[in-house]
Amino acid sequence: MSDTTTVVHLMRHGEVFNPQKILYGRLPGFRLSDAGEAMAEKAAQWFLDKDVTHLVASPLERAQQTAAPIAEQLGLAIATDERLIEAGNAFEGTHFGVGDGALRRPANWWKLRNPFRPSWGEPYVEIAARMVAAAEAARDAARGHAAVCVSHQLPIWTLRLHVEGRRYVHDPRHRQCGLASVTSLTYVGDRIVGVDYAEPAGATDPDAVPGA
Repeated sequence: MSDTTTVVHLMRHGEVFNPQKILYGRLPGFRLSDAGEAMAEKAAQWFLDKDVTHLVASPLERAQQTAAPIAEQLGLAIATDERLIEAGNAFEGTHFGVGDGALRRPANWWKLRNPFRPSWGEPYVEIAARMVAAAEAARDAARGHAAVCVSHQLPIWTLRLHVEGRRYVHDPRHRQCGLASVTSLTYVGDRIVGVDYAEPAGATDPDAVPGA
């Protein structure tokens, strides 16, 4: 077991249908767009030769939808892990983004008081802890093979920052975690020895709103 190689692929879901451009977070009812469904189908093909024996997804609909073509292609059931869910956010259900005036609204100032935690949502350390646990559970379920975990941008990126020993505070526009992208952790035994990144469905439009 100590020298067994296992790969855990952390996949972000595809594009979501969100014409109002709100920060949807954990809200129900947000499904993949037509483009997002096409991304999921294309990404599923990428996993055909990856020796995937375990598939798990966040409980949110967009993650379950993204996992569905992988399940169909590989003949796997989709397990659900609550630890893969999107990060909690106090601005969920609102319009909140760079340049939209949100930073000038006094009602928001208390929520924005501490970007290092962050004060507007689930603390980075808690996101990292649950994502580490989810990745390790997937690793254990696929020992000697590969697992796919379908999750969301901030949880995947926070896990990567943790694994690479980087600070959690960052500019969301600079996350390397595009739509339907795959961040892969290679374990030898229980130790992570490599981090890789791929965009099997193609690069995300640079004008796309970061998040989720």
